[in-house]
Amino acid sequence: METLERIQPNRQVTTFILMVILSQANPAPIRYSVLEETESGSFIAHLTKDLGLEIGELKARSARVVCDDDKQRLLLDHQTGDLLLREKLDREDICGSDEPCVLHFQVFLETPVQFFEGELLIQDINDHSPVFPNREMLLKIPENSQPGTVFPLKLAQDLDVGSNGLQKYTINANSHFHVLTRNHSDGKKYPDLVQDKVLDREEQSEFSLTLMALDGGSPPRSGTSMVRILIMDVNDNAPEFVHTPYEVQVLENSPLDSLILTVLARDVDAGNFGTVAYSLFQASEEIKQTFSINEVTGEIRLTKKLDFEQIKSYHVETEATDGGGLSGKGTVVIEVVDVNDNAPELTISSLISSIPENAPETVVSIFRIRDRDSGDNGKMICSIPDNLPFILKPTFKNFYTLVTDSPLDRESQAEYIITITVTDMGTPRLKTEHNITVLVSDVNDNAPAFTQTSYTLWVRENNSPALHIGSVSATDTDAGANAQVTYSLLPPPDPLVPLASLVSINPDNGHLFALTSLDYEALRAFEFHVGATDRGSPALSSQALVRVLVADANDNAPFVLYPLQNASAPCTELVPRAAEPGYLVTKVVAVDGDAGQNAWLSYQLLKATEPGLFGVWAHNGEVRTARLLSERDAPKQRLVVLVKDNGEPQLSASVTLHVLLVDGFSQPYLPAPEAEAAAAAPADPLTVYLVVALASVSSLFLFSVLVFVAVRLCRRGGAASAGRCPVAEGHFPGHLVDVSGTGTLSKSYQYEVCLTGDHRTELFLEASLSS
Repeated sequence: METLERIQPNRQVTTFILMVILSQANPAPIRYSVLEETESGSFIAHLTKDLGLEIGELKARSARVVCDDDKQRLLLDHQTGDLLLREKLDREDICGSDEPCVLHFQVFLETPVQFFEGELLIQDINDHSPVFPNREMLLKIPENSQPGTVFPLKLAQDLDVGSNGLQKYTINANSHFHVLTRNHSDGKKYPDLVQDKVLDREEQSEFSLTLMALDGGSPPRSGTSMVRILIMDVNDNAPEFVHTPYEVQVLENSPLDSLILTVLARDVDAGNFGTVAYSLFQASEEIKQTFSINEVTGEIRLTKKLDFEQIKSYHVETEATDGGGLSGKGTVVIEVVDVNDNAPELTISSLISSIPENAPETVVSIFRIRDRDSGDNGKMICSIPDNLPFILKPTFKNFYTLVTDSPLDRESQAEYIITITVTDMGTPRLKTEHNITVLVSDVNDNAPAFTQTSYTLWVRENNSPALHIGSVSATDTDAGANAQVTYSLLPPPDPLVPLASLVSINPDNGHLFALTSLDYEALRAFEFHVGATDRGSPALSSQALVRVLVADANDNAPFVLYPLQNASAPCTELVPRAAEPGYLVTKVVAVDGDAGQNAWLSYQLLKATEPGLFGVWAHNGEVRTARLLSERDAPKQRLVVLVKDNGEPQLSASVTLHVLLVDGFSQPYLPAPEAEAAAAAPADPLTVYLVVALASVSSLFLFSVLVFVAVRLCRRGGAASAGRCPVAEGHFPGHLVDVSGTGTLSKSYQYEVCLTGDHRTELFLEASLSS
């Protein structure tokens, strides 16, 4: 044993040198050797150095060792890079009688994927002694047996192989027999007993010999069996099998008690010496459990299910014995025929369950397939559905890598169930399916999208502060924080617009609120942009336009422009007593700061000194005579005109008109003889009114001219658009009111009325005189 241990390192060095020399010419598996029964944890090799890798690379690349027999017999130390034994190796348990005994394994690295193939030679040690199947053998030899006759004996079995296996047989010294060791074609060594002298039953009817089997170990091991030899009366013909060896093929799925074949042996002797009985000769426990033979008919039947993947052939030794004790030997070779009874197997070695969307080609899984059948039954096809963005790549031997074929989009599909189908080529075909679930994790690649590109919101003026005026909404097709949307007001393009004081937005739900009470007359509409930003990294955003329209409320009463009510002296209209019915006395001009029907005005004569003398047109405010004037009508008339708008509630204003009835504009008011007296007398009130009226008209004309000049200058400065008056913060469209007639207003006037943004009713008049 010590000599073997000294020789073993030299063998490993020789094997390593040979492997290096061969690897220069042709890439070959890495090869190592180890003695069986070596303690677990023993060092085998330094893989980092042998594979040409850097220190620590095995750990960094998630190296793994996989044995072909699916048993983890080897251990990889990632820290040192050493290949170690995980457990004691029993060569006889792993390889049986096969020689050499090689354990195939693979070393594969996951990132990036790389494979190395290895072989571990398990060397035999002499740990088993030869063992005979029976402690005693009984041999019946006829007394007329001639010297030189050979009698087969039952062989011993040694689980060791090579030089440690069984080498020879010996028998204790005697004068009648010696033993020969015969090498069989199957590699087994059989003992044959050779007769040296003529036997005489009457002289000695029985012999007891000790048969010893020796192996070639150092020191050698041995086993013994007692051979009892009975000398029988003459039976000079032994049975002989008609055919030997018999060869037969049997399907592995043959039912129990199936007839395998029938053996036949003949004995030319007569009577009891010619009667043959069949039996299995030196059958192992496996053969005894699998087959049975009818001792009378020689039929061999199946008693245990066959399995091609475990045992592919049987060598069955049969014996035919006649009534005189003579026997003949025959061999039956039973070949097990493979049937497709094993579905392919799939073993997952590496699996990634979640992949970020938009990622480049990504390894999802590494797996191995195997079919325990042989031939076409063991050939396999591996596939996945065609409609998936994944492909299979053959990697090493029966290893496959499942990778993405193109970047994934979570918004299109967030989960994939990949069915890997492995089908063999047997008849009928068998297949195995394995499902892999792959989740696509979200990446912030979608900006929030508003439900509308622009929103139009209405709010009635004079609203209460913090009034909810509407909402905007945006959705994000991403998930998690990437889909959480926050709303905000974007800075207005015009920095003069006080957006922050007008409106606010709830950042969580997009609700919009008016911060102040809005005034239609000051601000009829405004617009701004809102932004929607997700919480991804980096954050994505979008924007939408919001237009807020202020709806008018009837909050402005009509305002009378003419006649002016705040003059120091009332305006008096002159009407000749010869005026016909329908004569235009004057025209009440009024405006309303509201809009729409809130600004539609109607006129009504509320009070009059002489009811029925004058009338007011409801739609234009013209005051006309309703009948002919008479001498009985008072010269001074006082009219109260009511101006109402069409709003809800209805607002109104009133104006008082003073009308003076005169005989004519071109005649003196008093007769000529009385003119001097009138000049000396105090001024008549009618004359005062006439003078005041003329002065008012002249003042109004002058004031209109000044306003006209001021408006023209404003227009040149670009303060307002064409057809509108300049205002500070907002403006209303002008209302044109025509005043014409033949009364005291001998010319036609056109008034353009503009209201400033301050609804406190500061008015400007622009008057243009036309003929």
